Amino acid sequence: MLHTSPLIAFVPSTDLDRSRRFFGDTLDFPLLAEDPGAITYDANGTKLRVTLVPALAPAPFTVVGWAVADLATTIDTLVDAGVTFVRYEGMDQDERGVWTAPGGDRVAWFHDPDGNTLSLTEFGDGD
Repeated sequence: MLHTSPLIAFVPSTDLDRSRRFFGDTLDFPLLAEDPGAITYDANGTKLRVTLVPALAPAPFTVVGWAVADLATTIDTLVDAGVTFVRYEGMDQDERGVWTAPGGDRVAWFHDPDGNTLSLTEFGDGD
């Protein structure tokens, strides 16, 4: 039933001004709408709604991720924009913070200003 309905992704934020700079300026998502409680962006056809919350304990896992065709170039572009990639103890990550999954997918993680974990994945099978 829902497979024919568009997905809306939600990310919590305690400071919409800070999130606006990050998602709009740093990550370069086009703005669709803004109101006192949320900012909505176009994430390549998916609505990404950054929603104001009074307090936040970031989840210890990825909350939103993107499939990218060229992980190295995407990381370089984001690093140039001021994004820092996360290294996890016990994970075999390369110098850029990229972990290669047993199936060949390559993943890198970074945080938004509220500490939400976001990820980039380059699929090994081309998906």
